[in-house]
Amino acid sequence: MNPIVMAWRNLLRNRRRSLVTLLSIAFGIAALALFAGYTQTIYTGLANLSIHGEMIGHLTVNKRGWRTEGKLHPARFLLTPAEIAKVDAIVRKRLPQGHVLPRMGLDGMISNGRNSTIFIAEGIDPAALQLILGPLSGVHRNIVADKPNGVSVGEALASVLGLKRGGEASLLVGTIHGQANAADVEVNDVINTGNTATNDKFLLVPLQLTRSLKDVGEQAEWLTVLINTPAKAGGQLDKGMLAMLTTPAPDEATTIALRDRLLADFQAAGLDLEVRTWQDMSLYYKQVKNMYDLIFTLLLGIVLAIVVLSIANAMSMSVLERTREIGTLRAMGYRRVRVVGLFIAEACLQVGLGCLLGLLLFWLTSHAVNGANIQYVPPGNSVSVPLYIDFDPARTVFAMLLLGTLSIVAAWMPARKASSQQITLSLAHS
Repeated sequence: MNPIVMAWRNLLRNRRRSLVTLLSIAFGIAALALFAGYTQTIYTGLANLSIHGEMIGHLTVNKRGWRTEGKLHPARFLLTPAEIAKVDAIVRKRLPQGHVLPRMGLDGMISNGRNSTIFIAEGIDPAALQLILGPLSGVHRNIVADKPNGVSVGEALASVLGLKRGGEASLLVGTIHGQANAADVEVNDVINTGNTATNDKFLLVPLQLTRSLKDVGEQAEWLTVLINTPAKAGGQLDKGMLAMLTTPAPDEATTIALRDRLLADFQAAGLDLEVRTWQDMSLYYKQVKNMYDLIFTLLLGIVLAIVVLSIANAMSMSVLERTREIGTLRAMGYRRVRVVGLFIAEACLQVGLGCLLGLLLFWLTSHAVNGANIQYVPPGNSVSVPLYIDFDPARTVFAMLLLGTLSIVAAWMPARKASSQQITLSLAHS
């Protein structure tokens, strides 16, 4: 008789034990798949938050040494218009759909006329801002071309100074030559940066106003490179946040390969530049990813231990109760390998059915959660995000294969011991 048919009949003969084992496998796989899917969503969301929310972009280009000596000698490390044009031409040759966005930092004091506090700002062209925001474009952070002195103010900073849309404030900064410079600005928008660490000090300033305040002409401190034109979410925050959680970002292998090719192109063109990937610049992403990888590993170990022990217990009891059956099969001419294979086939059937049931439970649960529109505020955020569970096929399949391997071992050990026993002792077992 076919061993699979025999294994199936044996499972049906011990329905209660088989059902308990099957459910333990199913719930274990469902739990692992749900957590893996949730962490996959976290990774995707953090990546897009770094690229679009924090406006890092996919790659950052600056003069070599700018990060370490740029504050001491700012004029020496500015990119000239000619250098910006060269970089733009090289990037567009490599990336026909890519974009090069000049950027410049700014810091100083902001005043409402009565009180003052520090601010940090980023100068960027209004059109470039909408590009780099991607899914969040049109939702907030608005600076517009027809208001050259219009700025966007962090929500907490606006609250501290009592600033509102349409209000006015004054900026006091230092030029790259060490002189003081000031400008009156209009509060074009009050924005939530999404990060509690920056919400009380952040400004978005048009690039031309930033250049004027720092007295740098048409130069830039760094260039942000976008690999392609990001998809937009129609200016709705909920859709934008969902797109951030579900749109895969370029992985590290892709960005590193592109970085190396661009560095070679820049060197060939006589440009001494540094190129950093968004993974290099987002330390927070790496820390959170490492933490969730560790949690998943611990959870995988716990679930596997519980499920494998359940299978081992079921197989051991089955072998013990069927010792006389094993002796009868051996007396009929079944070889030890065939007897062991019968129990392994039972374990494989249980694991296979349990995995399929687990995937079904995962599918039902994830669709229920995703459709419920549950909102929560992650640590360090100041805006809520939807609870969304994606599917991580790589780690789910890995968990299933590992579970199947350990289950086969758990079935093989007691079956091998029982099949190695003398036939007369097995037949006499009671």
